[in-house]
Amino acid sequence: MSATATRDQIENMVRSILLKSMGSPPAPAPTNGRGNGKAGGPPKVIVNISARHCHLTQEDVDVLFGKGHQLTPMKRLYQDTDFAAEETVAVVGPRQRMIPGVRILGPCRKFSQVELAFTDAISLGIDVPVRLSGDIEDTPGCLLIGPKGSLVMPKGVIRAERHVHMGPRDAEYYGVKHLDRMNMRVESPCPSTLEGLLVRTHPDWKLEVHIDTDEANACDLAHASNVILSKA
Repeated sequence: MSATATRDQIENMVRSILLKSMGSPPAPAPTNGRGNGKAGGPPKVIVNISARHCHLTQEDVDVLFGKGHQLTPMKRLYQDTDFAAEETVAVVGPRQRMIPGVRILGPCRKFSQVELAFTDAISLGIDVPVRLSGDIEDTPGCLLIGPKGSLVMPKGVIRAERHVHMGPRDAEYYGVKHLDRMNMRVESPCPSTLEGLLVRTHPDWKLEVHIDTDEANACDLAHASNVILSKA
């Protein structure tokens, strides 16, 4: 469970910066869709870039934004159940370095988690592990600051493991099951193969790959002409 912060000095230092950034919240994480399928061919592969963001419990939303506050959907994400919220927080690392305007994704979850790219973690001074979303035991924490309060997350800061969401039909097509591994070939000016994407399946999910900003930049996803998924 997250604890209410007592770091008044840190909060005062970043409060003015945070309020300025919240006055003009940044745009939602950029996404890039790339398909490799034609009618009657392989499924269309959507690759979305997962920029830094966080998931919060309702209890932690109450601390950061006021008792009873409900997240305000700003934009629906590719999976119909998820949305980018209007609300953002500041994430402060152990060396008092801060990233303001970190987007909250809804709906609320049973655990709070901050997902960063490797370069984000270096900036904050956090030694962040690569983990599957929700696997937050023995992970580092951070300080979160919102417009109404602040709290210390004792754990929950991760670099999300690259993964692919899919429904039963897509899993059958590729011959994979939940928690199997896949590779993704990116045909671009910087052609690359990302290995070991974790398969996550659910009856309601559409086929979608999630990689972080560092991975997308490394393979020049923005200029990709094609992506190809294959079983590892």
